[in-house]
Amino acid sequence: MELAYIPSPSHGVLHLGPIPLRAYAFCIIIGVFLAVWLGNKRWIARGGRAGTVADIAVWAVPFGLVGGRLYHVITDYELYFSEGRDWVDAFKIWQGGLGIWGAIALGALGAWIGCRRRGIPLPAWADAVAPGIAFAQACGRWGNWFNQELYGKPTDLPWALHITSSTDGRVPGYYHPTFLYESLWCVGVGFLVIWADRRFKLGHGRAFALYVAAYCVGRGWIEYMRVDDAHHILGLRLNDWTALVVFLLAVLYIVISARTRPGREEIVEPGAAEDASAEDAADDKSDDTSEGKTEGTSEGKTEGKTEGKTEGGTGEDAGEAGTDGESVDLGKETATESAKPESAKSSETTASASVTESGKKTEPETESVARDEAGSAKKS
Repeated sequence: MELAYIPSPSHGVLHLGPIPLRAYAFCIIIGVFLAVWLGNKRWIARGGRAGTVADIAVWAVPFGLVGGRLYHVITDYELYFSEGRDWVDAFKIWQGGLGIWGAIALGALGAWIGCRRRGIPLPAWADAVAPGIAFAQACGRWGNWFNQELYGKPTDLPWALHITSSTDGRVPGYYHPTFLYESLWCVGVGFLVIWADRRFKLGHGRAFALYVAAYCVGRGWIEYMRVDDAHHILGLRLNDWTALVVFLLAVLYIVISARTRPGREEIVEPGAAEDASAEDAADDKSDDTSEGKTEGTSEGKTEGKTEGKTEGGTGEDAGEAGTDGESVDLGKETATESAKPESAKSSETTASASVTESGKKTEPETESVARDEAGSAKKS
């Protein structure tokens, strides 16, 4: 009895009513989305348009799935065409069985078709998506965990994988989790490609070739640990020989490409730079327009406030001037009266008395006139 181990899922499918949701398929879908998302970011950083990676992936992904399935069926044909087997099972991709070598080969053909339609170089696109493909493989390997397949030799390590299924020749027990080893290795390959691409400015397909070479190194020792049935050549599993040949080809490509086409592509997508410049110019123009409107509004408000304050101040000054003028006039009158001689004052007093007497005599007439004026005012 092992005290520590990695448990295996009891089943790899959930049913949403009549619709089966298979974990293996979900792992592949998550990996595809991750590869496209990261590839798009890297493609834009290299000067390409947003969405180009996804447009080409529409061609590459279906071709890759078909190629991966074909490689698996051809190399393990006895699982589908031997006595007692049903050849229809060769189309049941959800049950597992995708060969990465066929997926990359036929997927590259689909990518080439998509790149040709868009008028962009395939090596540049492959460099952009290379680390994303490695991360997608890391996600896809967890589908093998759900299906309890592609495990290694028996082990008593604390991270041993506990296999519980006994179908298709499986023997329950504790085995090396080769799916986990390969998943972690692919994550490391993805980060290696990102680092090397930034450090050495890889171009013309060399970043993709580095991914292929690094993956082959890991696949070689992980494949050697597996115990599932496979064809052997000179004592080595077929996938080991495939990994060795592909590794040598990838390294050879890196060396020759670095000599014949050093550096990185300056233009990866024709017209993308012009589009970016036009968008920047449009953004600058809209910013200038917004700034002009803001400045005009601010100046209008400032001038309005200044004019209002100026007019208000002028009115107040005029009012104060008028008040001062009235005060001066009253002062002048007072000074004039005080300066008059006594004879003049007595004359004015006598005149006032006369006016008073005459006013008393005509008082009825004055009252009558006042009444008439008051009535006219009420009518109006």
